[in-house]
Amino acid sequence: MLLKEACLGLADESCAALMHATVKTMLGVAGLRDLTAGDLPDIVEYWTRSPEDFLAAMGVDRERLGTEAQIHARFEKAIRRGDPSQPQLGLAITLNGRLAGYTLLNRYSEEVNYSHWHIIQAGLRAKGISTALYPHRIKAYFDLAPIGRLIHQTRTSNVGVNRMLDRFIPISETRFIETPDGVAAPGEFHIRYVRRAQIPAIFARASEPRLTQALQ
Repeated sequence: MLLKEACLGLADESCAALMHATVKTMLGVAGLRDLTAGDLPDIVEYWTRSPEDFLAAMGVDRERLGTEAQIHARFEKAIRRGDPSQPQLGLAITLNGRLAGYTLLNRYSEEVNYSHWHIIQAGLRAKGISTALYPHRIKAYFDLAPIGRLIHQTRTSNVGVNRMLDRFIPISETRFIETPDGVAAPGEFHIRYVRRAQIPAIFARASEPRLTQALQ
């Protein structure tokens, strides 16, 4: 039923894309599906039209971010092709079938794989969507790619994201990183590690009453 609800009233290619998970939130049905070419204009606009102070707060390195064409090309390469060796893998985050954000898996080796995610619709940030989907997102990474370990690298100043992650995965170390993964500028980051064996415990934490009540 949730899969049908996630695409209710929509008939574009996004609903034909493979849906990996859905979960009910206080705003409706949140989902994870394959990224499609139709998602890319909104993602490019997020990176190129967001206010300067918002990008600065995230610690974005403008040079690493690149031009509109470079951003588009980067995400086009992340559209899932079914190739287990694909180095970048993107999934769309949806709410009631419509694009709300995305998550990106950057793969380098069995042990070195970085996760990134962004809610690109400003009005949907800090509404519990990332928290509700977190266990499903982690499971999707391990289901879709032959990885042994996932790394979360989050800037220490990003209070909201770190608070969400604290509910599921402890900080392993905090250090200054000169060349962070993705498009971040140098800075101080919390590092967390996730392995497949931890997935059941992550889902168990997500079902704890205090967290489920906060998402309803």
